[in-house]
Amino acid sequence: MVDIAWIIGGEAGYGIMTTGLMMSKIMTRLGLFVFDYVEYPSLIRGGHNAYYVRASDEQIFSQKRPVDILVALNRETIDKHKTELSSNAAILYDPNVTKVEQNEFSSSILLVPVPLLEITKQVGADRLMINTVAVGASLALFYNDYQVLQDILQSIFGRKGEKVVAVNVNTSKAGFDYVAKNFAGKSPWKAEKKPQENLLVGGAEAAAIGAIRAGVKFAAIYPMTPINGVLNTLSAHALKYNIVVKEPEDEIAGINMAIGASYAGVRSLAATSGGGFSLMVEGLGLSAQTEVPLVVIEGMRPGPATGFPTWTAQGDLRFVMHAAQDDFPRIVVAPGDFLEAFTYTMEAFNLAEKYQLLVIVLVDKYLMEGHASVTTEKFKIQNAKFKIERGKILSDQEAAAQTDYKRYAFVEDGVSPRSIPGQQGGIGLSGSDEHDERGLYNEEADNRVKMMDKRFKKLEEAIKEIPAPAFYGEKEAPITIVGFGSTKLPVLEAMRWLKKEGVNINFFQVAFLHPFPVDAVAQTIKNAKKTLVIEGNKTGQFEGLIRERTGLSINHNFRKYDGRPFYPEEIVQKVKELL
Repeated sequence: MVDIAWIIGGEAGYGIMTTGLMMSKIMTRLGLFVFDYVEYPSLIRGGHNAYYVRASDEQIFSQKRPVDILVALNRETIDKHKTELSSNAAILYDPNVTKVEQNEFSSSILLVPVPLLEITKQVGADRLMINTVAVGASLALFYNDYQVLQDILQSIFGRKGEKVVAVNVNTSKAGFDYVAKNFAGKSPWKAEKKPQENLLVGGAEAAAIGAIRAGVKFAAIYPMTPINGVLNTLSAHALKYNIVVKEPEDEIAGINMAIGASYAGVRSLAATSGGGFSLMVEGLGLSAQTEVPLVVIEGMRPGPATGFPTWTAQGDLRFVMHAAQDDFPRIVVAPGDFLEAFTYTMEAFNLAEKYQLLVIVLVDKYLMEGHASVTTEKFKIQNAKFKIERGKILSDQEAAAQTDYKRYAFVEDGVSPRSIPGQQGGIGLSGSDEHDERGLYNEEADNRVKMMDKRFKKLEEAIKEIPAPAFYGEKEAPITIVGFGSTKLPVLEAMRWLKKEGVNINFFQVAFLHPFPVDAVAQTIKNAKKTLVIEGNKTGQFEGLIRERTGLSINHNFRKYDGRPFYPEEIVQKVKELL
């Protein structure tokens, strides 16, 4: 069985992210299942950066604690990660830059000194390309064919010309050859190419591709960790798919641009993190009052204020559920994995237009900036199943036939037929004040009650088609874990490990958090022998939401708010304590 955890660490500016993603691509090309995750401080240069890549010939869901191959571009990397080394780990480093002694570690640890800087000089490459030497050297520790890396370099740098490809190939090949010659047979890992065909996809990429598949035509995104990947992906595909991608001056402008684009008749998107979402709050109320469809991707990270900007958290749940004054209907969905980031973003656009309301896709840094391999078949299935549904938009013929068009007509399901400004027979009259059926300013008490009730009827209809929570594992189990969002990933990995030890637990994932699936959650809690809620915040926002909506209490909780994701080892330990 192959299960390798590889980390490259060093100072910002040495291509840690590029090298890590390259290693993930190598593992994926070998047909292995891959999960990766990145950690870095909020600095332009300096500070410790680390890219975690785990690969296995079995389906995996998250990172793990033990590190098998540690690529240290400086001494700090060794000092920070030496306690995480597995019993037979290898440390790859430049002996001319980093001093390492065997007596610092157990005899089973393999030291792999590679003159990274010297090799870059020999091949005429820039010193910053020590990371490229390192990725080639790393490959030689577990695979004996360099061609897989050469193919990847060609695909990455081919558009920059053969000269750029050649320098990357020569540099990485030199590292590969050095390790193959000097450490042949010393490494305990051997990977073989597998036949399965997987896609390596990041959470931000998946969400952006979901938006493209759903027909988004306008996106206003001010760059902010952790949703920058959404902006980058949409920008890269804007010309091909006729999308206007705007980087506004701030998030206030961004949300209003998105509202304006949606009002004008196109599917529009705004994306931000908690800090930017704070600025969008008044705009959310405008979209609700005017009943303009809107999708917002909100990437959680630790706060308050700037907080812990490049780390992960799940502390914005209550915020997004209640942001903007007074009550108005909205839908909040939290994808749990990379495929769900794709599918739920697609569905968000359908729900927004069918019910003419705000849909918030709630994600976090762990999901947005991580990558995983997903079988191409799963993406094909979800892509084929999805159909664009734009709801009650009047055609030109229907609009022209109107004799007394009322944009906010009181209808049974609360969703009034919608015209697009400029259509003959339609009326484009909307404002931020309460209004009557025609959109005219109205402060009468009876009208206010009718309009509030009309808007909330939408949720009564929407909840009929919102997917039910997902259940994983055997029905009968001593512990039922309950969670939302990206906690799904380490929980499923912990379940996999526990099952191998003969311990069966199950997992209840609530993806659609508002409107809350009261009956399904209540029934699951009542049927469970013990319940454990896992979430990434200090105050137990999800646990409190369950108690508020169902009147039931969870037996135990596991909360984490240090900016780091949950590790499956932590969950396994917690389960064993409860058992």
